[in-house]
Amino acid sequence: MRLPSSLPDDLPPTFAIADAAERGLPAGRLRRSDLEVPYPGVRRRLGGASPSSVRDLCQIYAPRLKNWQFFSHETALVLIGAPSPEWPYLPSIHVSAHRPAREPRLTNVAGHRLQLREAATLVDAAGLPIEHPVRAWRQCGLLWQLDDLVAAADYLVSGETPCASAEDLAHEVAVMGDVRGAVLRRALSLVRPGVRSSRETRLRLVLGRAGLPEPQINWVLRTAEGGFVAELDLAYPRYRVGAEYDGRVHAEDPAQFAKDADRWDRIRAEGWDHVRVLNHHMRGGGAAAVAKVRDALQRGGWHPRRT
Repeated sequence: MRLPSSLPDDLPPTFAIADAAERGLPAGRLRRSDLEVPYPGVRRRLGGASPSSVRDLCQIYAPRLKNWQFFSHETALVLIGAPSPEWPYLPSIHVSAHRPAREPRLTNVAGHRLQLREAATLVDAAGLPIEHPVRAWRQCGLLWQLDDLVAAADYLVSGETPCASAEDLAHEVAVMGDVRGAVLRRALSLVRPGVRSSRETRLRLVLGRAGLPEPQINWVLRTAEGGFVAELDLAYPRYRVGAEYDGRVHAEDPAQFAKDADRWDRIRAEGWDHVRVLNHHMRGGGAAAVAKVRDALQRGGWHPRRT
C-alpha cells in the first residue's frame, strides 16, 4: 500500500478543505488514512496530542468558522481563563452569529443566532474570535447555577487589569434582560472585586449563607508598627480571624510549604486565629468549613444574635 504523499509545510495541523484546495491538494489526498475528519469541511493530521481542553477543541473547530461567527457563552469565558462549573461539569463548544447571519448546526457544537446588535467580538491571544466577556457572562445565565455565575463575575472584575466592572455587567443585564428568576441580578449582588480564585468565592458564599458576617477580601494584616505580615483571602478584623482556602492535596513543593507554614506562624503571632479550609471541608455543602470559621469567630467574640 502506497504511503500518503507529504502535506505542504505551511498547512497547519488542523485545516479547512478550502485551504488545502488553494494549495493544489487533490480531493483524494484529503481522504487518506493520515488525516481525520473532526468536523465537516475540516481535516486534522493524525499523530498529534489528543485535544484535552476547551481551547484545543476550539482550535480544531476554528478552520470551520465563518467570518461572522465567533465563540460565545461559556466557551468565550473559558478561553479568557474565567472559572467554569466544577467537575464533573464539562463546558460545551458554543458558536454564535448575529441575525440575520446563520449559526452552525452541528452535533457537539451549540449554535446560537443572537439578536441583531452591534458586534463586540474580541480576538484572544491565539487568534480565536470570542464574544465580549460581559456579554458571554450574561449568556451563561441560561447555563450555569448562581454560584458559578458569581465566581465568573468575581474573576471578570478582579485582577490587575479587570476584564470588566460590576457596573458593566449590570448595564448588560439592564439592556438585554435577566433570565431564570433574575439569577443574574442575584449574582451581581454577591460579586466582590479583588477575589483571586473561584474556590475563594465559593467559600465566601458558603460562609455567608450560614449566617456568618461578611469578610474583607484580600485584607492586608500588618504589625502594630505597620509592617507587612500577610494578605488574607477572607478576613474578619473585628474578631481577628482570617479564613483561607488551601486546595493542595499534599505538599508538592516542600520549600513552598515551609514558606507557607512560616507565614501561618506570623499570622498567629499577631494574635489572629488563622483558619485553613481544605478540599474535604467543602464537601457536603461546606458544613465542616462553616463550623471551623464559626468556632474561630466565636472565640474572637462574635455572636450571631449580636450580628
